Amino acid sequence: MPRARTNHTIQAAAATPPVEASGCSFFILPPLAVLLISAVLAGLALNNPFNIRPVESRSNQLGTPAVDQPVLPNVVPPANSSVSAALAQAADAPALISNISPIFTREVQYWGGSISKWAAASDLDPNLAATVMQIESCGDPHALSRSGAIGLFQVMPFHFYTTDSPYSPDTNAARGLAYLARSLAAAGGNSRPALAGYNGGIGVISRAEWTWSAETKRYIQYGGPIYEDARSGAQTSEALQQWYDHYGKSLCRQASNRLGLP
Repeated sequence: MPRARTNHTIQAAAATPPVEASGCSFFILPPLAVLLISAVLAGLALNNPFNIRPVESRSNQLGTPAVDQPVLPNVVPPANSSVSAALAQAADAPALISNISPIFTREVQYWGGSISKWAAASDLDPNLAATVMQIESCGDPHALSRSGAIGLFQVMPFHFYTTDSPYSPDTNAARGLAYLARSLAAAGGNSRPALAGYNGGIGVISRAEWTWSAETKRYIQYGGPIYEDARSGAQTSEALQQWYDHYGKSLCRQASNRLGLP
């Protein structure tokens, strides 16, 4: 990261009188003067340590305070040891009270207690959070899409900070559900466009549905009815079964293997 020069360094340099001589003027100074000047400059440097930030702010041309933007460093899918550590950390999840519908697959049910905790922290219906997890990863904490989306809630890299562990279930849920909450607020509490906003970006909410991408339309085609079944108290969901048959089998098989489910 480029570092700004300190004012003291500039002032000290300006205060040094020029010496009219050819060659390097430093060596014609008496040795004692050289030692004194070096000591003064060293003291000034110690009194002005550089302020290094973990994320460099972008300069703001309009004069308003610059805000640090989330930036993710190079993300490498964790090794098996990291997977085991994450799942061991999540082992306490069954002790939490699960408020999610029974319609979700067993891989998502594995995270039921945690989903309730995460949803409460973001002021969301846990069944809405579970619907997103179901479609996005089927409960695989280390899922990685071709577009670079990461983890349980398939969060894009630019939503993380440099200090984040994007595959951490708690971190991934915090970033993903924060965006879902923003999408729900932009949709005026309407879950259908909120789900579309989660998939296609909050900007799609204000656009007509016929302008949405085919992927976003499919997301709503399954996600909307799955969530309605979950919050209505249904014991089964035809919409979820259709999603599973068309898109979810391999995804859930991968999640089941990752979680060590029989």
